[in-house]
Amino acid sequence: MSNEMDIVLEVNGTQYPLRVEPRRTLADTLRDQCGLTGTNSGCEHGVCGSCTVLVDDEPVRSCLMFAVQAAGHKIRTVEGLADGERLHPLQQAFIDNHALQCGFCTPGFLMLAVGALEKNPDIGDDELRDVLSSNLCRCTGYQNIVKAVRAAALQMRAQTAGR
Repeated sequence: MSNEMDIVLEVNGTQYPLRVEPRRTLADTLRDQCGLTGTNSGCEHGVCGSCTVLVDDEPVRSCLMFAVQAAGHKIRTVEGLADGERLHPLQQAFIDNHALQCGFCTPGFLMLAVGALEKNPDIGDDELRDVLSSNLCRCTGYQNIVKAVRAAALQMRAQTAGR
């Protein structure tokens, strides 16, 4: 007897009808069943933040959330940031400001920063550092990540003002 459940996940505006075990994490489901491998699974304990996605515009550690809990909510992953070939301002800022090295933590940082900037485009340096400190990076030393988020915030405000 299978205890799998039928659910539908809405990820980056696309509906994914799935059959999952109730204990399957959102991170594993996104990667293995939706084919969205940008969400990385690092520590699997909610510490590193590499699996961060947005659920109803809130940053969530997808390794700590079950897929069945995410059904009925809007999920955004790093694959949903770019508009076709045009990178999201944060993605471009990470490139321009050398805010990534090995890249493993980058999707989590991008989603965390998008969530923070969409809530508060004028986020102060102390609050930004506090938000970003919840994710771990072993390569960059964080300074360029903060610099990239600052640059993206300026770009995003300019784009909003130009509309």
